[in-house]
Amino acid sequence: MSIEEAILEAVRALPAEKQQELLDHAARLRAETNRGAARISLEGLWADLGISLSAKEIDENQREAWRGFPREDI
Repeated sequence: MSIEEAILEAVRALPAEKQQELLDHAARLRAETNRGAARISLEGLWADLGISLSAKEIDENQREAWRGFPREDI
């Protein structure tokens, strides 16, 4: 028996209100799974482009990008 068949058999043995609880829980699990799939690292996106940035280069680029940005804490 496959997992899918075992789940279906277990669900059929439950009363309707428990089946609804299980359906709600499955929807939450699916949402959690979809959220996790949306997280893709930038390193993974750049892998086939041959781009290699060091931490120092990233820091320098961030400083340059934010250089003209007004600050209220100074």
